[in-house]
Formats: sequence, structure tokens, C-alpha cells
Amino acid sequence: MTTPTITRGTARFQASETLRTHLQRVLVDLVDLHLQGKQAHWNVTGRGFRDLHLQLDELVDAAREHSDTVAERLRALQAVPDGRTETVATTTDLSPYPADLLSVGDTVSTVVERVAQTVAVVREVHDAVDAEDPTSADLLHEILADLEKQAWFLSSENHEV
Repeated sequence: MTTPTITRGTARFQASETLRTHLQRVLVDLVDLHLQGKQAHWNVTGRGFRDLHLQLDELVDAAREHSDTVAERLRALQAVPDGRTETVATTTDLSPYPADLLSVGDTVSTVVERVAQTVAVVREVHDAVDAEDPTSADLLHEILADLEKQAWFLSSENHEV
């Protein structure tokens, strides 16, 4: 029995345009979520500021790490990820973040809404991604679980029993 030889340029899975488009859309929204999370982090004010300030860094780190994972998956699929500012600004699904200072409560509501918008996009593209590439769909599962947990943690700041 001979072992097949894998040479440079062979044995690669190449994403279809549809798969590339879906993963690119998720990438853009994660990059935007990362940037909006930092904007929130810098401009939150009021009672409970410090805890939320630190919690926002956790969301920012998660969005950044997930965007890197999606971009690297695109490269593994022989596609070119595009995280340039002009691409993010013109193709994001997220609502713009306010430019002013926001109270802790308003920051929580605004950021949780952006996380929900990102999750909605991941869910929207999931089935098509899964049909073509279950490995990429597994990455989307991880993103969903993490972002939904982040949204729960953040939204708990505004709920009292």
C-alpha cells in the first residue's frame, strides 16, 4: 500500500463564493462588534462603571479572537478576508454606535443590541455554511455560544430581582 503524496497546491478545500460571502459577513460584523465594544468601553459612565468597563473588555477580546478565527478559516479555504476599515464601515450589519458618553444602563442596552445583531447574522448564514462546510459551521457554533453568553452577562447588569 502506498501513501498518497500531498504536494503544495493540492488537497485544499476551496470555498464557493457563497461560503466566502457568508464568512466575510460574519467577519465584518465581528470586527465592528470589537470596535463598538471599545467605543463603549471608553465612553461608559455612571454607577457601576468599573465593572462594566472591565466586562466590555471581555466582549472586545471575544469578538477580536472570533474575527481572527473566521479570517484564518477564510484563508484556509483559499479566500481573502477583508477587514479593512472601509469594508467594515460599508458592509456591517450592526447599527452605528453613539458618539457620546452613555450611562451604564444605556451602554448595556446598546451593546447587547449589537451583540444580538451579530448573533442574528451568524444564525442567518449558519445553515448555508453548514451545508457546504461543517467545519466552518462548527466555528459558528462556538461564536454563537460565546456571544450569547456575553449578552447574558451584560444584560444581567440591567436586571434586578
